[in-house]
Amino acid sequence: MSDIVLQCESLCRVYDDGDKSVTVLRSVDLTLLAGEKIAIVGGSGSGKSTLLNLLGGLDYPSSGKVFMRGRDLTRLDEGALCRLRNQQLGFVYQFHHLLPEFDAQENVAMPLLIGGSARKGAWQAAREMLERVGMGHRLTHRPAQLSGGERQRVAIARALVTHPDCVLLDEPTGNLDPRSAAQVLELIDELGEDLASFVVVTHDPAIAAHMHRTLELRDGVLQALQ
Repeated sequence: MSDIVLQCESLCRVYDDGDKSVTVLRSVDLTLLAGEKIAIVGGSGSGKSTLLNLLGGLDYPSSGKVFMRGRDLTRLDEGALCRLRNQQLGFVYQFHHLLPEFDAQENVAMPLLIGGSARKGAWQAAREMLERVGMGHRLTHRPAQLSGGERQRVAIARALVTHPDCVLLDEPTGNLDPRSAAQVLELIDELGEDLASFVVVTHDPAIAAHMHRTLELRDGVLQALQ
């Protein structure tokens, strides 16, 4: 695993709060290798989601840089950044954010269609990825017809369907009952190194224990968990 997929250097994020500034991240360094799975833990308000948004190009740092396969995200225009997010990054959130009017297959095919793929190929790729995550029998079900765990499986399939280099997951089991959370954890654990690298923000020790390594955000500083 010598190939660097995602990297940030001296990453800082400061927010203005009225007449004062609040520093959320302080000179954060992180390197993610191909096939690697990293957990980021920390207390509520420690900046975990802020860091994930910066790594995914959804927010801009106050200082520092983020590199995806060597490309500096902070120097890309909005069009190039959107293409990179569509093709090289996958996102999974605590709340699945599936489109309620579309069924599972349509939701998973959406990133491919947005990226310009032909409809037939996008449909086939969506079906195959849903089968990969154990949802091949629910292709035509809409989100409201699925359980919480099933919706999260569809969200993971959607994140993986473009075969991104990296998937960013923000509390992927935080909104699930214990049984569903265990099933999603098993799925993340089973997803092989051939699919993507993973950065998982979590408060769940069970998820962290299944990653290759765990880092902790404390007082805006990211460090290896002792």
